[in-house]
This record gives sequence, structure tokens and C-alpha cells, in this order.
Amino acid sequence: MSRHHGPRQRWSEEDIAWLAALWPDTKSALVAEALGRRLAQCYGMAHKLGLKKSAEYLAGPDACRLRRDDHPGWAYRYAPGHKPWNTGLKGWTAGGRSAQTRFKKGNRTGRARAVYQPIGAERISKDGYLQRKVNDDFPLQRRWKGVHVIVWEEHHGPVPKGHRVCFINGDKRDIRIGNLALISDADNMRRNSLHNQPTEIRQIIQLRGALNRKINARSKNA
Repeated sequence: MSRHHGPRQRWSEEDIAWLAALWPDTKSALVAEALGRRLAQCYGMAHKLGLKKSAEYLAGPDACRLRRDDHPGWAYRYAPGHKPWNTGLKGWTAGGRSAQTRFKKGNRTGRARAVYQPIGAERISKDGYLQRKVNDDFPLQRRWKGVHVIVWEEHHGPVPKGHRVCFINGDKRDIRIGNLALISDADNMRRNSLHNQPTEIRQIIQLRGALNRKINARSKNA
């Protein structure tokens, strides 16, 4: 029973029925040949359908489990009671000059060495924020931190989740603690939308936000 299939070789109901009937007790290669498919395709569909080889097939010679004299891998198996050469050794040390030639921790070469900046270096981000390098760890984007955030945290502690530090007057170069405010991400979204409003409306909304913050602060103190 040989079949020709198109490029995609879709599985028809008849193909699946034949696979289910042949797979448990037939060599996988013969099943693939009979269905005109690649062996990997048959293995994949059998796995998808949950098909297994029968106990009778696994106990027979076609399963290659009983071949000791001519099995290609039998001579390379570990015998019972065999101990590996590195039993009891901790770690592994290569010979030769491997210790002298291997990369050292923190070693940089090529492009990485050319562009490396030390901890404490500062740069301007693509969004216009002044950033400072705070570590050499991974991921790379966590090596740099906004200086305005560093200044805020020096006075008030870590920024809570779902909040961010913003500039009250909108000037990203004016990094003073008096010009920094902590707002929620939702408030920041609304704040950014103010730029599309007339000047009078922006001022009213900003005053309302400031008034609400004072009311909430007094309520907490009370």
C-alpha cells in the first residue's frame, strides 16, 4: 500500500486509521513506508494520538531490545557496577594551558571593551532623561537608572510599584528634589494628555490634582 501525498501531506481520517492499526505491532519504518510519509511525521502523529508499541512487539526481535551480539550500541553501554573515572571528584580541571587562556570574569575584548562605561558614568537617554550607571549586572537595561529617580529615592526610599517620579515643571534638566513628584502610572497617563489641551484647561487640571493630593495627605494625617 503505497500512497502519494501533496507537499503538505495532510493526515486524512483513512491515514490516521491505518496508522492506529499498524503502529502497535509493526516496525515504525515499515509504517512510514506503507503510508508514504517520513518517519518523523509518523512518530509525531503517533505521539499526538497517544499510540504506543504493544508489549508483544517490544518483546520481539523487531524492537531490537534482545539483540546483544549485533546491536550497534551494545558494546558501548556501561556494564552493571561500572564506575565512571571521575567518581568522587569535585568539579573538573582541564589540562594544558587552559587556566591561563580561559576568559576571566569581567574581561572585555573588542567592541565590548571599546564602548564600556564604568559605574557612575552618566548619559542622556533617547527620551531626554539624564541616567547614571549603577551596576554591571544583567539585563543590560537595568545597568542605567534615571538620576531624578536616584535623587527621589535618596529622600523618600524606593519608588512603589505602579508609580513613577515626574518633573513638576516638565523640565527634565531641572533635577531638584523640590521639582520631583511621585505619581501613579494612571495619573501620569492623564498628565501626559494635558499637552493637547489649551493652557487654561491645563492649569485648572493641574491645580485640581494638587488640591486632591493635599486633601488626601490631610486625611491620612487625621
